[in-house]
Amino acid sequence: MNIAFADRMSRLGTETAFEVLAKAKKLEAEGREIIHLEIGEPDFDTPDHIKEAAIKALRDGKTGYCPAPGIPELRQAIADDAGQKRAVEFGPEEVVVTPGAKPIMYFVITALINPGDEVIYPNPGFPIYESVINFVGGKAVPIPLREEMDFGFNVDEFASLISDKTKLVILNYPQNPTGGNLTARDLEKIARLAVEKDFFVLADEVYNQIIYDGEFESIYRFPGMPERTIILDGLSKTYAMTGWRLGYGIMPEALAEQVTRMVINSVSCTSHFSQYGALAAITGPQDDVKKMVQEFERRRDFIVRGLNKIKGISCKLPRGAFYAFPNIRGTGLTSRQMEDRLLDEAGVAALSGTAFGQYGEGYIRLSYANSIENIGKALEKIEALVNKL
Repeated sequence: MNIAFADRMSRLGTETAFEVLAKAKKLEAEGREIIHLEIGEPDFDTPDHIKEAAIKALRDGKTGYCPAPGIPELRQAIADDAGQKRAVEFGPEEVVVTPGAKPIMYFVITALINPGDEVIYPNPGFPIYESVINFVGGKAVPIPLREEMDFGFNVDEFASLISDKTKLVILNYPQNPTGGNLTARDLEKIARLAVEKDFFVLADEVYNQIIYDGEFESIYRFPGMPERTIILDGLSKTYAMTGWRLGYGIMPEALAEQVTRMVINSVSCTSHFSQYGALAAITGPQDDVKKMVQEFERRRDFIVRGLNKIKGISCKLPRGAFYAFPNIRGTGLTSRQMEDRLLDEAGVAALSGTAFGQYGEGYIRLSYANSIENIGKALEKIEALVNKL
């Protein structure tokens, strides 16, 4: 039977990391040794006190439905913690808890964007931004992130992309896949434009605690931004909880009400007992987070130093997240060719820069959420492959 899919399905993209992971796992099943640098997942275990809180919640019978926007205790804790980190005040009524952070992207873009509305998004950037913009019929307008600007973007160039159809701008800092960040000065300029031109900002701040150089800054704190900013955050990266599927958005209350309706219409609510794990993560000791970030910084320095020793490859030092985004143009390979040859010939799973948009050509993304030992092996294999070219 030929299935006639809705036209909108042709506009829905994917996340290549999961495709490469599946291919790498297949090769492993065939007996190949694969070093995984493709998936954006901390290789640390969820801290014990978080797991114990969720187990206790299960034993206490927290196994049924709960309020669609999240349990009140967690929403309050998120409001308090996020406000403290950003030196602002949030109310729990502005918080919506979702199964992972991706639903916030999907729900917010769906709630705000009509067909033909323009959304400016970072490129290279997280591929789901462009995918969802296209899916709902919006026009995706890329703002290039340039290596010569440490993968920030030129605010004047950004301003030139704004039109009377611009409804939303997506920012991600620290940034996936480049590890770049935005300065307070950049954010202030963007905030002024948002107020002047009257558009919303979806601030993807999911890596806000994995930052090495400087202090984290949020666009929310600038004048005029509380009523037009949606903060996207979650627990997957900070607390090594990717499989728990726990994310949240902080947004104007009127929008939170609409997003809650979308939660009800799609997933009903986020897993009840897991939210007690989230509560323990946010309100409990942060020692494991600090240790993880320190280890990521050690790995960052190690992988960047090693990449810069390989002929034809150069790499900027990431300021946050846990990704290196080396320039491979000197090897003579395209990004996709490098991805394929690294996996097939060297046994190193990496991602083509073009998995993150057209301006990712000439780069690959390497996640250093792996041991120093494995990163060292990967660097040796990458160098051996490049030397054969």
